Amino acid sequence: MPDVKHFDPDVALDQVVRLFWECGADVTGIAEVVQATGLSRSSLYATFGGKERLQAAALRRYLERQSRPVFDALATDERGLPAITGFFERLVAARCTGEHARWGCLVTNTHTSAAREIPEIQQVLDAHHTALRAAMHAALETARERGQVRPDLDLEAGAETLALLAYGVNLRSRAGAEAADLLAGMRAVLDGFTRTEER
Repeated sequence: MPDVKHFDPDVALDQVVRLFWECGADVTGIAEVVQATGLSRSSLYATFGGKERLQAAALRRYLERQSRPVFDALATDERGLPAITGFFERLVAARCTGEHARWGCLVTNTHTSAAREIPEIQQVLDAHHTALRAAMHAALETARERGQVRPDLDLEAGAETLALLAYGVNLRSRAGAEAADLLAGMRAVLDGFTRTEER
């Protein structure tokens, strides 16, 4: 007879996301996953495959549940530059205070791990970056339409810069950086987008 699952795979995957996010997937073994989920090794492997496939599934879940809703909201926000400022203010607050303080971002953390070389995981990292960059670009386009940024601002480069800034906030907050310092850096970047250069 086929093995009948007596657990909810979605709930188990959410538990794995939390474990990998807080502790780091690269230093978390299957024994820790078993303990956190209460599942047997055989159930984990039968449902998710090996450690690499489990990590890829956790990354995809994080992207869909944590990242995409924020990116979609930014891309459709009609305020322009204030929307970008708000994005970073909320990001800093989430990274420095509250339930997930000092955990960083699961996707950004994975960029610094050996798992980034695994093709299935690299695909998720690339998808995350594409979505983040596109959201920043859309917000900058709105800002340009509203006359909030320099007319000569390269929107492609600007979107890439803001994506890199988000990664920096994630990494530095995990290392213990103060929220005020992270916000000051963000404001300096945005000031450069709006300042008219002297000729």
